[in-house]
Formats: sequence, C-alpha cells, structure tokens
Amino acid sequence: MQASGKNAGLGLALVSACAFGGSGVAAKPLIEAGLDPLHMVWLRVAGAALVLSPLAWRHRDLVRRKPLLLAGFGLVAVAGVQAFYFASLSRIPVGVALLLEYLGPALLLGYIRFVQRKPVTRAAAAGAAVAVVGLACVVEIWAGLSLDPLGVLLGLAAACCQACYFIFADQGADGDDVPDPLGVIAYGMIVGTLVMTVIARPWEIDWQVLGGQAAMGGLGGLSVPAGVLLAWVVLIATVFAYLTGVVSVRRLSPQVAGVVACLEAVIATVLAWVLLGEHLSTWQIVGGGLVLGGAFIAQSSRSGGAGGPGGPVELVGVVEPGESGGPGEPGESVELDRVQAQA
Repeated sequence: MQASGKNAGLGLALVSACAFGGSGVAAKPLIEAGLDPLHMVWLRVAGAALVLSPLAWRHRDLVRRKPLLLAGFGLVAVAGVQAFYFASLSRIPVGVALLLEYLGPALLLGYIRFVQRKPVTRAAAAGAAVAVVGLACVVEIWAGLSLDPLGVLLGLAAACCQACYFIFADQGADGDDVPDPLGVIAYGMIVGTLVMTVIARPWEIDWQVLGGQAAMGGLGGLSVPAGVLLAWVVLIATVFAYLTGVVSVRRLSPQVAGVVACLEAVIATVLAWVLLGEHLSTWQIVGGGLVLGGAFIAQSSRSGGAGGPGGPVELVGVVEPGESGGPGEPGESVELDRVQAQA
C-alpha cells in the first residue's frame, strides 16, 4: 500500500471519528426537548436510509445473494444498537452510554470462547478482564450503583448488539462471494427503518419538537433549531460517518483504523463537556479508559486473527456505530480506544 493511500485513509478515519463523535451531543438535546428516544432512532435511521437509497439500488443484487445477512445486519447492528444506545443516553450521561456500548468487542470474545468454543489469546482474555474492571469503575459499584440501573442495562444491551455486528460482519465476509460493505450499510439502514417503524411508531412523533428549539446545556442555555441538530445526526453523524469510515478501513489495516477511531470517544467526551455541560467523576474517567482500553485490546486480538483486508475488515471498520454508533453511534467521558463499528 502506497504512503499516499495510507495518508488518505488516515485522514478519512479522523474525519469519520469526528463525525461519529458528534452524534450523541446532537441527539440528546432533541430527546430532552421532548422527542422520544425511539423516535430519534427512527428519524436517524430513516433519514440515512433515504440518503443511501441510491447505493441500495446500485447493489440490489445483495437482496438475492445475502438476504439473511442484510436482515440480521439491519435488525441488530442498525436498529438494535441505535435503539438501545439512545434509550440509555436518555437516562445516563452520553459518555457512560458510549462506554458501555464499547464493551461489544469484549462480549464478542466471550461468545467465541464459550459459545463457539474456540480458543482466544491471552491478550484477548486480558483485554476482556480490563474492560470488566473498567465497567465496575464506570458504574461505581462501591457507591451502590449511583448511575441509573436501567440506563446501564440499556447500554449493555447496545454492547450485545454491537458484538452481533461483528458476528454478522464475519459471516458476510466468508467465502469468495464477499458483499460490498457500502451496499450492506445501505440495506442495513433500510431494514433498520422497517424494524424501527414497527417499534417506534413514527406516526406518533411530536413534530412540533422538530420545528422548535433545543437547548445546549453546556453553552449557557443557548438554543439551536431542532431541525439543524437532526440534519447533523442524519447527514454527518450517520451517512457521512459510515461512508468515510468504510473507505478509511479499506485503505488502512483494521488495527490502525481502530486506533484512530479511539478519537471518536475523546471527541465525544470533549463535545459533551463543552456543549452539554456533562461531567464525570475521576473514577468514571479512569473506568472509561479501562473499558475502552480493554475493548481495544480484545478487538485488536480478534481482528488480527480474522484475516487481512479482504476479510471482515470491510464492515468492522465502520460503526458506530455509531455508530455508531455509532453508530452509530453516541459527555463522553474518557477513553483511549474505540472499536469500529457502526451507531
């Protein structure tokens, strides 16, 4: 790989991390303004599906070739991660919700070891252990679980969905018939929209919220048009973040892309502190670093054994997610890592 290609990939990875990192700080003011978390998810996924529909048409053969992959990816890796993540951040700080979601890679290793009964390296096991210790610090167990218990459970559910994302990515990349990740993302958004339509019932959305203003708690009560925040979540923190993330992973190794993606959590932390006025205790900051550090160790180990760029890397380098999660998706306290994946 030429140096120019690596530099371009590095730049795209940085841009993607910045885009993903701004999702939670844009979505939470909308939720606090009266928008239901599930409605927020539906608007994000449906908006992205609409924008990505040309890619879906271009890769329409995937419906015939990989129907189960598209269905599973949309149901779990898109709808599941988004719904649980946004539901959790409506009850706990954005950073804590993101940190919990990033336990996904460690959970994946548990699935590989105890469900698939395949060996994992000592480094992978150590990473999972570090993540668990970090989680204990994040929730401050010694203080009687000072965080909202339901919010924590919802964050862990998002982590489970994120772990499933990697499983689907592995399955989708097996064999010679490797699906184009751009097409999978596009159809994942479409399937996710259909699923979220049933769950979220968008016909009950309070559209007046989107026509009003949303307060940014960390800016002295400054109000921003809700439509602007929604446009940011859809166009920048979802569509743009996913697409740049996919291209960056194609140009970089998964390990390098994963290290760069750590910046998403750092960026989100700074943004939530400045824009939302969210603060975390010292122990939560330390715990957040341990959680994401352990997740990175685990993800690096898993990626290293999964093959080269022609393998599951194509999809694993996105999310968010989200995301995305990114997901993607997504305050944010502390962290030195971030695993790829989609709110």
